[in-house]
Amino acid sequence: MNNLSVSFHFGGAFGQENLSIGDFKKENETRCSEAASWLKETPSNVEGHGWIDLPDIDTAEIKETAKWLKGYDSIIHVGIGGSALGNLMLNQSLLSEYHNSGACFPKFYLADNPDPTKTHVIWEQVKEGTVALVGVSKSGATAETMSQFLWFREKMTKLKGNADEDILVITDPEKGIFRAYAKYSGCKILDLPPSVGGRYSVLSAAGLVSAYALGIDIDAILEGAGKMKKILLENSSIDTNPAWIASSLHLFHEQKGRPMAVIMPYSSKMAFFAEWFAQLWGESLGKEGKGTTPVRALGAIDQHSQVQLYTDGPDDKFFTLINLKKHGERVYVPPVDCDPLKPLSYLDNAELGNMLRLEAMSTAAALVKKGRPLIWMEIDQLDCPTLGALIFYYEYMTAMTGRMMGIDPFNQPGVEQGKKYTYGLMGRKGFEEDATEAKEWFQKISGISLKI
Repeated sequence: MNNLSVSFHFGGAFGQENLSIGDFKKENETRCSEAASWLKETPSNVEGHGWIDLPDIDTAEIKETAKWLKGYDSIIHVGIGGSALGNLMLNQSLLSEYHNSGACFPKFYLADNPDPTKTHVIWEQVKEGTVALVGVSKSGATAETMSQFLWFREKMTKLKGNADEDILVITDPEKGIFRAYAKYSGCKILDLPPSVGGRYSVLSAAGLVSAYALGIDIDAILEGAGKMKKILLENSSIDTNPAWIASSLHLFHEQKGRPMAVIMPYSSKMAFFAEWFAQLWGESLGKEGKGTTPVRALGAIDQHSQVQLYTDGPDDKFFTLINLKKHGERVYVPPVDCDPLKPLSYLDNAELGNMLRLEAMSTAAALVKKGRPLIWMEIDQLDCPTLGALIFYYEYMTAMTGRMMGIDPFNQPGVEQGKKYTYGLMGRKGFEEDATEAKEWFQKISGISLKI
């Protein structure tokens, strides 16, 4: 794993459970092998399996479209779920958190939640300059995405007359509302592979086109993902494959009554990585009464908000802590220069990145002392290849865990029910019965009320 600068440490992964690593591996080797074979041998054109080929895609068309996007002052990206979180994760991890406040162009705005205040604020930020609108939806029917797409398109049309030449849609290659709109309007269009689900789509055009427009090296991201793919697909032993061990551990702790999977990176640049993981994990595995609830935490911030619960609360969580060895810029604490501050002299010349590393170690040690199970991961630096490797690792490990749980990690029946209710309540034709049913279920909520 050295060429990817990612390492995995499982010595604290059993908590208070009385089980040797040798016995654990023996118990899970066959199940891991079956799940790995399923992922490796299922054709990538089968529904849900297309993500496994994304590290090998040709990026020429993506780059050409991104060069067009570079010519705008601002990009408004409209999407939700996997069509949004992946972009936020790439941008935060690899660009400055304050990209939009600097002199860099184009600015990037993500319109995900259909919150009218946020929608208006985005438009106020961009309306004085040139604007490109990017809509991402495989069907072109997602209510949250399409409502905002229509709103921004009208604003752009009123501003310059014909907005279609400033619009890019990323959608199904053959069907759907966005596909029909692109044929009608002549706007730019990129394909979403039909066998790739939204939460697994960050390494497709959905995530990469805006990333390249903002200056991110997408070839390096895919190179890292490809290296991780090679490692995970070719290491067919639980002794050498970290995803086999991690998947088995997650399943083991679910069965032992730990229904929560906490991911806690020690880097502000990885806050949206944790958000992206939460959707990937929760939507892939929460089915048929199974799965574990993803919990996002951020070190060292959540040492002061959650670690009290993690160490002294119920033993119902399985932790993954991610330590970043090199944070980039070095920031040193100056020596104390006055008597009232002398008690802080222990911080003289301390480097903040190293301090964050020591805090990660302290949290891990405190958890292990309390018998809380954890995986410790380390990465040398958060660059494009490493991020690509982490993305593929978590996609693979999630899919493998789902297979080992006996569920389909690529569908989302619970989400679809909510979508149907929304369509019905919004008056979409063909969903009248869903509207009636939603109202009936919602009526039960107001059966017991208290107004103050």
